[in-house]
Amino acid sequence: MSEGSTEKHGNFTFTDTRIDGVKIVDVTSYGDARGYFVETYKEPDFKAAGIDVDFVQDNQSSSTKGVLRGLHFQIHHPQSKLVRVISGEVFDVAVDLRKGSATYGAWVGVRLSAENKRQLFIPRNFAHGFLVLSETAEFCYKCDDVYHPDDEGGVMWNDPDIAVEWPKVDAPLNLSDKDKVNATFASLNA
Repeated sequence: MSEGSTEKHGNFTFTDTRIDGVKIVDVTSYGDARGYFVETYKEPDFKAAGIDVDFVQDNQSSSTKGVLRGLHFQIHHPQSKLVRVISGEVFDVAVDLRKGSATYGAWVGVRLSAENKRQLFIPRNFAHGFLVLSETAEFCYKCDDVYHPDDEGGVMWNDPDIAVEWPKVDAPLNLSDKDKVNATFASLNA
């Protein structure tokens, strides 16, 4: 598949991004006056789309408008992630950290919301982060390796060598103390 090309498997539509391996996953929603139903993951359909990972951990976070989490990665225990939002809206970003990749240092950004029910699949060896655009957001993600607290890495959210085009939000940016001092992209190559 090439950038922007799509495949449909079951209740999922997989769209390639400009970075190999990063895929937008749209779900089919079935709804009526009572509400809706969606499948968010089905192993055979994901494998048919080339996403063959064994997810072993699910995480969920809650954040308020202006919170920017990231850009995070695991150094020796990289994780593939399938991310989505179940309440609110975020701008989600994946940065290619695969040395030797044609897109090393490139980023993809996608709006994920409870309304669009869109997901993003991020392969191993990517930095990941998101900015909350709504008053609050509930963010969920599956990982194919468990979290190792002593193995954290981070890249500055505003690193000029990566130049993520974060959307404007009408709230002050709110970063954790560790995210305020993440490494520069250049230092990863030193």
